[in-house]
Amino acid sequence: MTTIGASKMSEEVHAAMAEASRDYVYLEEVKDAVGERIAKLCGTEAAMVPSGAAGGIAIGTYACLTGEDVAKVRRLPDLTGMKTEVVIQKRHRNGYDHAVRSAGVKIIDVETKDQLANALTSNCAMMYYLGGSSHDWEWETPIPLDECLALTKKAGVPVLVDAANMLPGWSNIPKLAAQGVDLIAVSGGKHIRGPQSAGILAGRKDLIRAAWLNSSPHSDSQGRGMKVNREEMIGLWVALERYAKLDFDAIDRESERQAAYLIEQFSKLGLKAEKLPFDRTRRVHRVKITWDEGKFRLTVKEVEQKLRDGEPRIVVLRAGGGQGLEFTVFMNDAGDEKIAARRMREIFSKG
Repeated sequence: MTTIGASKMSEEVHAAMAEASRDYVYLEEVKDAVGERIAKLCGTEAAMVPSGAAGGIAIGTYACLTGEDVAKVRRLPDLTGMKTEVVIQKRHRNGYDHAVRSAGVKIIDVETKDQLANALTSNCAMMYYLGGSSHDWEWETPIPLDECLALTKKAGVPVLVDAANMLPGWSNIPKLAAQGVDLIAVSGGKHIRGPQSAGILAGRKDLIRAAWLNSSPHSDSQGRGMKVNREEMIGLWVALERYAKLDFDAIDRESERQAAYLIEQFSKLGLKAEKLPFDRTRRVHRVKITWDEGKFRLTVKEVEQKLRDGEPRIVVLRAGGGQGLEFTVFMNDAGDEKIAARRMREIFSKG
């Protein structure tokens, strides 16, 4: 989603951002006011708007290392006098944990509860947990969050949950807060439909304050380049106010209807169309299609390119191993499914 702009912002968000851009403000006052409202929606002590979920993970890690010690803030990524390790379940490792590694810490991979307990030493600054995992998810190490928290609380090690994959719906975030998670990072673009370059970092008041010290506008900080302006803070807040009130069951039913329509229409074209299982806890509806390339004289690459070059342009995913294509029904407007079906009819009628 990031590579195609993440989401489409509503006119309400556009208007709020335009209004916010017209005057000078004291940025910390905006941060505090917006953060107070976001924290109430999250069910946490405090919150702030970082530069997306990855930005939140980065400055959240810095906060766990430095606390509110300005000398340590200025010292990063030199970890002299600080803890130097972050623990992660081995199967929770992913490209986005580069945001954690940007602090210069050593990652300690664990696979069992005993390994986790042994890794929570006096040199461990934080535990990173990939949110949205479930026991039947093929990549998840079976140390659920509640068991992690029981061990980390005892050791005095904060837990940061990367919750970017936990939307929809919004109730997943307050549930995390109720479990006692220390920091939660969420993308503000994508399903919330706020500015792509904004996100949410919510959690303990002391750690949010430390994260703020490690970010812009503080010039001598590791996170100075992860700048968030007043327009993005206001835009994210307005988008979240709207998002938290949505009927996510209705949204899911509409996505399910669109996916079923695509399967019906693609099948009529002689294609094999099937619904893919949901990944992790998210109900993102995906339709996979395959076909006899010899019969239609169309390769997967050719169909993908024709969809991208047509009017309107349609971006799809390559199915695993390059066998077929995936249509993702996520944040689609009503009627988008009819456009996709029409474009496929045009392409395959000429095949």
